[in-house]
Amino acid sequence: MLKINDIAKHQIGLCETHPAAAEGVRSLLASTDDMECVWASPALIVAVQLARQQRPSALLLDKALGLSAVMNALQEMKQSCPATAVVVWGPSMSEAEALRLLKAGARGLLRKSSDLATIETCLRTVSNGSTWLEDCVFRETNPLERAPRSELTSRESQVLELVEQGLRNKDIALALGIRPGTVKIHLKHIFEKTGVHGRYGLALNGMRERGLLTASRAN
Repeated sequence: MLKINDIAKHQIGLCETHPAAAEGVRSLLASTDDMECVWASPALIVAVQLARQQRPSALLLDKALGLSAVMNALQEMKQSCPATAVVVWGPSMSEAEALRLLKAGARGLLRKSSDLATIETCLRTVSNGSTWLEDCVFRETNPLERAPRSELTSRESQVLELVEQGLRNKDIALALGIRPGTVKIHLKHIFEKTGVHGRYGLALNGMRERGLLTASRAN
């Protein structure tokens, strides 16, 4: 009979600037039956090189290395080892940062204040091929209370779709043949009806509703 210890584990790489945090992640993964930390490095260039060589299931990447450097690493990882899911974690994550990181190729977004079970769930989810982020990234407190998208007018739905594609107000106005001021009015109504405030939040929420994100509500 096949024992659980005989099953191949998901290999996790770690790029973390704080030794205590790195040791904590190592210990957490060592306590699981299906994941293990195969290496840890505080240097981004070393972590990316190791990922290219060993192709781990996931790479947990410290946002404290700098957003620009992390974005560049995501682009490189997407090209050189796309099978490795990169999770970016940090003490905070704005909607704008979350959207930029996801578009650059991040497969997971995580706060460093997350409990151990959440960290474990995130790494397991991305290792199995899904995209994951904490629901606390979204500004709305209770997504279940939002009005359904069907309550938007046809024009509001068109504006929302273009916002989710990343278009700016003037580009949306040009595409729909309306004035930029009219776009702002439509956005105001969309924010009121959906309960989502900010165009980044709309884009993230659209990704979640299309099943592109697996989100977990904060405790």
